[in-house]
Amino acid sequence: MHSANPNLAFGSFRVLRLALGLSCAFAWFGVSAPNLLHAQATTPSQLSPAPSRRSPPHIQIIPEPRLSASFQVDGKTILGFDSGTQGMRRPFLYPVLGPSGQSLTRMGHPHDPVSHSHHNSVWISHNNIGGIDFWSDKGGTIETLQISKIEDGDTQAWVELKAVWKAPNGVVILKEDRRITLHAFSEDRWRIDMETELSSADGQPVIAGTTAFGFLGVRVAKTIGVKDGGGTILNSEGGRNEAGCFRKPARWVDYSGPITRAQDEGITLMDHPQNHNHPTEFHVRDDGWMGAANTFRGPYRIEDNHSLRLKYGLLVHRDHLSVEILDSAWAEFSKTDFIPFAPAKK
Repeated sequence: MHSANPNLAFGSFRVLRLALGLSCAFAWFGVSAPNLLHAQATTPSQLSPAPSRRSPPHIQIIPEPRLSASFQVDGKTILGFDSGTQGMRRPFLYPVLGPSGQSLTRMGHPHDPVSHSHHNSVWISHNNIGGIDFWSDKGGTIETLQISKIEDGDTQAWVELKAVWKAPNGVVILKEDRRITLHAFSEDRWRIDMETELSSADGQPVIAGTTAFGFLGVRVAKTIGVKDGGGTILNSEGGRNEAGCFRKPARWVDYSGPITRAQDEGITLMDHPQNHNHPTEFHVRDDGWMGAANTFRGPYRIEDNHSLRLKYGLLVHRDHLSVEILDSAWAEFSKTDFIPFAPAKK
């Protein structure tokens, strides 16, 4: 048998002496002593909630270092925003997680990462702004100046940012307002809206030249690609894969394929009906790339009093969806309005 712990016994004796001493003191002054030996602590379950307590919103945007942010649904990150610091040349979204928890996008081309280093998951840029290449990693840069507004909510949350498009010599060519909104519909489907407004930095006209590269690009995960994973490209006009969708006008283009051994998921890139040149041509490839080519048909003149405003939707979903379902999703997206941006904070 184990012997009793003398320190524990002595400690219990001291507590008993203290309780008896306090009882005698209360009796001396004619006051009833509380039952110290049998008093119980109040448990958390017995405490009443504060009258002003509010449940946290389902969707929250958590600011992170270097002007970046995490979009969370009930505490789970499903989307990341990177401001483009640490050697990157533009802001971008990464990761873009699907229902399985795997990212549906990637950084760079799976077979040509050097010359396609500019493929930054989901990004906004353009191949020819006033003759300057902002698309590749060899020309101009897009610099995030500030995150000007963050709004949480139960069904949607958004972040607004201010950015400038700089020539290689540091001269600012364009000013940009951008809004990224997350709409949560279900555990299997949600939508990311990307809005941008581009205006001349000095009031002088700036030409967005004719090109297939700009303004929005998406590099999907390797396993979703047609060539690498046996995925499928589908557009609103019934076209399939690169042969049927390459540089064809459409309201939307969907890229879906394997993301785990047991699950297929996809992203639908949607063009808003108020966009310039809607329905836009989509530059798509079987190697896992799709982009909305807003100035494919011809240039656009950006002036101080004539900015370029664009809005795109990215529907994240489980499984391969039919044309009818995706048409319905685009119809819902098409009803959304352009909302004025918050002014810059000084």
